[in-house]
Amino acid sequence: MENMLPEAARTHLFVTDLDGTLLDSDGRVPSLSARIISDLSHRGALITVATARTPATVDRLLCHTFTRLPAIVMTGAALWDRRHRRYINTRMLSPSAATAAINLCRSFNINPFIYTLGRDSILHVYHNGPLSAKESRFVADRTGLLLKRFHLDEPCGLADSFPSTIFLLAMGPVDEVFRAASSLRLIPEVEISAYPDNYNPLTGVLEIFAAGVSKASAIRSLAQQCGATRITVFGDNLNDLPMLREADEAVAVANAMPEVLREASLVIGPNTDEAVARHILHTLQSYC
Repeated sequence: MENMLPEAARTHLFVTDLDGTLLDSDGRVPSLSARIISDLSHRGALITVATARTPATVDRLLCHTFTRLPAIVMTGAALWDRRHRRYINTRMLSPSAATAAINLCRSFNINPFIYTLGRDSILHVYHNGPLSAKESRFVADRTGLLLKRFHLDEPCGLADSFPSTIFLLAMGPVDEVFRAASSLRLIPEVEISAYPDNYNPLTGVLEIFAAGVSKASAIRSLAQQCGATRITVFGDNLNDLPMLREADEAVAVANAMPEVLREASLVIGPNTDEAVARHILHTLQSYC
């Protein structure tokens, strides 16, 4: 195929976070970034995203961006094959771990969103109890998406155990979220991710997964599958640190949190300057 990248360039894997990293301040993929990534991917580049988001919003955000590889979604709990619209390598919470985590969250007066995967490949999300203003916006922004259904204040949402639970999500004041995370880490068989919200650092985000789930482990698996010989990772927030440590080149955007900036091997421009796509283009041009 004409204009294909050199073979060495086609074994260099690039993985970028979305919010605060590839996305601009409006939470969108800028048009230039979409064109650069799409063009390079058509020429054989290995580029994908690793995000806490679900396929329902990843598909919407990347609708103008072509990538060859599946997206790492839900912090590594699954891969999403965008072309065939199917989940790959899905990691579920065990019923006992999910029950323990739900009950402990409720003991902190936290009512988590419970994400379960139906046989129809639709995410069914359960939540009972009052919604904060932040949670109400979260639901409103995602209502009506093809790949997700919310079930609010339904009797079945009060159950202690749900089949096919992928993860639990909660949000609240950052100090309260971090306190709950410390207790949740004592539960066997779970992986906890807690970090400040990208758009409001006073809000904390809490995610609960099966043990071993992380962006880093998903990147390791994906790199083996696609035969990558070098890995570059881009991030900005605390939940990106594990995957940055997995990379040959750990790149932080200039707007990243101080902890991320300290661990990065390279700091590029901010997300508002489309720095991720520009760095990928510059790196791949160096192979030519």
